[in-house]
Amino acid sequence: MSDAPAPLSAMTDAILAILARILRDKGANPPPLDETTVFLGGAIPFDSLDLATLLVEMERATGRDPFKEGFRMFQTVGELAQLYAA
Repeated sequence: MSDAPAPLSAMTDAILAILARILRDKGANPPPLDETTVFLGGAIPFDSLDLATLLVEMERATGRDPFKEGFRMFQTVGELAQLYAA
């Protein structure tokens, strides 16, 4: 995949789709999800293992690893999408 920035909306949509699937796979009925959804400690039943799964799936889907140089803080879908879109 190219190093050109990816559209933020495409990254947000990809994250939301993976997030919803992970929640459904856990037997949860996903609440409405959007760019303000908090991953850990928020309203969704999502833990650190789920987050690791999401990051691996995003790297596979996009060919991008925004954490290659080290961890970068994020809490919401929108913040993570910005890291992948950069």
